[in-house]
Amino acid sequence: MKRINYSSGAPLEEAVGYSRMVRAGEHIYIGGTTAVQPDGTVKCETPFEQADYIFQKLISLLEVAGAKVSDVIKIKAYITDMNFAKEVGIAYSVYFKEIRPLFTMVETPKLNRPTQLVEIELEAMIGCELAD
Repeated sequence: MKRINYSSGAPLEEAVGYSRMVRAGEHIYIGGTTAVQPDGTVKCETPFEQADYIFQKLISLLEVAGAKVSDVIKIKAYITDMNFAKEVGIAYSVYFKEIRPLFTMVETPKLNRPTQLVEIELEAMIGCELAD
């Protein structure tokens, strides 16, 4: 089985030594992703908007690794206030309601920046189709 590491180009990845995404065979793992834009600013202010933006980023990463949304099997969301759960859940449903992967949401006291409200990680397996 071959392993491919993918970088987003964030300076911290090189400094600390981690990858944004790893593909091991047909398995894809994407580490915690926030609503930080390439210029370093946080996009959006609401939990829904941040989650929606993050899901779009995650789907773009999946495509780079040769996967599709339907290949997603597990998602974990970290939110800074459990009151955000409904908004994040609605954003999740836009992309994953029909696929129904595992979904865990937990509250964390804070993320890297005070304006970051949501962080999401994802796992997928290429070719993992839903059984009838």
